[in-house]
Amino acid sequence: MIENPPAFPVSTIDGATNYGMTLRDWFAGNALSLHFGPTGTTATPADVARWSYEVADAMLAARQEQDHA
Repeated sequence: MIENPPAFPVSTIDGATNYGMTLRDWFAGNALSLHFGPTGTTATPADVARWSYEVADAMLAARQEQDHA
């Protein structure tokens, strides 16, 4: 299983941890920003979302491979 840790965990004053978004979500959001440029796209929003998470999954897999190398 590919690890998907929290991207920005923060401990609160009462000691609880707010995990916020996952690293996968953060990677997908960054990939999403690459998809839209001056030339635009004909892909549907659902296509772009799927593509963004495919990129995020590949980034997580590469990160895990590098950590275990």
